[in-house]
Amino acid sequence: MMDIKKEHWSPLLLDWFAAHGRDLPWRDESPRDPYKVWVSEIMLQQTKVETVRPYYDSWMEHFPTIPALAAASQDEVLRQWQGLGYYSRARNLHEAVQEVQAKYGGHVPENKKEVQSLKGVGDYTAGAILSLAYGQKEPAVDGNVLRIFARLYDIEENILSTPVKKAVTVLVAEQLPDDAPGAFNEALMDLGAMICIPKHPRCQDCPLEKLCLAHRAGKEGELPIRLVKKKSPVEDITVVVVRNGSQWLVHRRPPTGLLASMWEFPNAQGKGEDGLRAVCQLLAKKGLTLAADDQPIGSLKSIFSHKTWQMTIYEGCITQGKLEEEEDWQWIDCKDYASLPWAGPHGKITAMV
Repeated sequence: MMDIKKEHWSPLLLDWFAAHGRDLPWRDESPRDPYKVWVSEIMLQQTKVETVRPYYDSWMEHFPTIPALAAASQDEVLRQWQGLGYYSRARNLHEAVQEVQAKYGGHVPENKKEVQSLKGVGDYTAGAILSLAYGQKEPAVDGNVLRIFARLYDIEENILSTPVKKAVTVLVAEQLPDDAPGAFNEALMDLGAMICIPKHPRCQDCPLEKLCLAHRAGKEGELPIRLVKKKSPVEDITVVVVRNGSQWLVHRRPPTGLLASMWEFPNAQGKGEDGLRAVCQLLAKKGLTLAADDQPIGSLKSIFSHKTWQMTIYEGCITQGKLEEEEDWQWIDCKDYASLPWAGPHGKITAMV
């Protein structure tokens, strides 16, 4: 029996990938376009492939090239990203592409240090771009790869720790074939997504089943070991849909932080009377007097990676004062709501009212 600690097993994986690899829209060119690799990998962070497919296709229709994306406004970019979540990904990608356009003439750099210097590009994304588009022997280690190698090599340590990530990166580098590093990295992606899945891996279909140390020991269901995340806090948020005939009062969130630069209805932390009072105070700073209904029209829960919003939605109107329109506060006609990049849950509120 082969010893996985010494065996070069990449041919087994590549043969499996040739027969079973997924047909994905960002894999339809050879050689691969580094911009398309970049976009797809950013979209796939924290997001399932089936969710990404339509967003990727729409994105490429609107921004088919680096110059097209670099020339777009942030609002245009956020509108195309709306619904994918983790909006900092879109803002970072937009900013990084503008840097590539200005500094590198629209050509994604082929140097690892330069690629990693781009905003939002970490070790994994850099490895994916350099191996898939440029054929360089660079590992691309994400959660799927960490899970696979934890099982293959029976790693009984926290896979999210820096030492384990470094050790796995070395193991991946040892397996990278000279002639197909990109295909190897993508094969690992597909193996992790289709076969070596969390909790209940499909070992009987795995090309590496006979090599897997965890499988030999019957521990494939116990690995990998991950630190348990702390329970995220819940924040009560009161939202008021302020109407003026067919218009809604909206404002843009700050340029940094959660859902940065997205548009939303007036809201404040708190619930019940306290929450409504806080929204009234918010609008009072704009010289507006709010009259809100006593009874809410609905509620909505929005879960983020580090917190949860428990939102209660009311309707109301302005009884006194006039909005001095500014860039971040506007009245919009409700029929034009789709023209704005809505802060995730607030886009759902438009369907309620």
